[in-house]
Amino acid sequence: MRALQIVSAGVLEVRDVPVPEIGPDEVLVKVAGAGLCHSDVHVRHAPEWPVPNMTLGHETAGHVASLGNDVTGLSEGDAVLVYLVWACGVCRPCIEGRDNVCVNTGGRYGMPPCPGLGPDGGMAEYIAVKARYLEPLGDLDPITAGPLADAGLTPMHAINGARHRLTPGSTVAVIGVGGLGHMGLQILKATTGTRVIAIDSSEQKLEIAREHGADETFLSDGDTAAKVLALTGEYGADAVFDFVGVQPTVDLATKIIAPDGALRFVGLGEGSFTYAADALTTTLPWGVDVRRSYGGTRSDQRQVIELAKLGKITVETQQYSLEEGIQAFDDLEAGTVRGRAILVP
Repeated sequence: MRALQIVSAGVLEVRDVPVPEIGPDEVLVKVAGAGLCHSDVHVRHAPEWPVPNMTLGHETAGHVASLGNDVTGLSEGDAVLVYLVWACGVCRPCIEGRDNVCVNTGGRYGMPPCPGLGPDGGMAEYIAVKARYLEPLGDLDPITAGPLADAGLTPMHAINGARHRLTPGSTVAVIGVGGLGHMGLQILKATTGTRVIAIDSSEQKLEIAREHGADETFLSDGDTAAKVLALTGEYGADAVFDFVGVQPTVDLATKIIAPDGALRFVGLGEGSFTYAADALTTTLPWGVDVRRSYGGTRSDQRQVIELAKLGKITVETQQYSLEEGIQAFDDLEAGTVRGRAILVP
């Protein structure tokens, strides 16, 4: 089969590799579509990558091709989504439904593995997956459903962790309307009554935000913080979701969050800020809670799939063949992808 692999640090190739064999508790999935994420770009440019010849792709959907002998509840041909978080399922956090902070596969500073970031991923014709990491898609199209596994899951988890501030009459700022941000905006509009401000450096992405119901849109510039504060009576946004995480967006997020607000860093752009335990409020107003999170839980994933089935969220996609995968990486880095790039084997 053909697979897009990182063969060494910074080097991607579409290569011929064997179709993976499956164990008794596994399923062979024929990939219909695999999403491309900025995390994949980070992997591409990592100065060292400890897993040579690894197939990329952690947003994967397809059809069941064959089943291991111990697998029940699935049939050949079923449309399925590959869940992002490959946790143990038996530790205390997993039993409590917090599998994205699994003790045994993540630990204190790590995170549970996911396909394409350790185990082989879905940018290939086939992927082998333990049956318990699959979610039925029903009538959803698996060609475009793959991004629900991250671009849908990750914002849903961040939003679910901030619902105490997403009350009627509240204001939320969404910074970055790319792959994750355009899904986060839709989830907010579908599940809350909050006023949503979308902020991006691209007018094209702000147009996407308006198409998906953003109440206000601001082109990111030196006046953006002042505009958001003016819109909120100088109080700030009750929740801010930074889907980029670079230094300018982190700076903006800290400038526009309201007292007692929920500040959520979702993008991995390596921005930072200083948080002091003192009586001054020069960095953040009183009461702000700050959180970054990895992926999401199984419950978050099922909520995302249900919203998609109801037609309340849709993934904006730009499709490429698997052979065009490296071009898709280049386009994503150049900022020219509308929504989410999808590789179709």
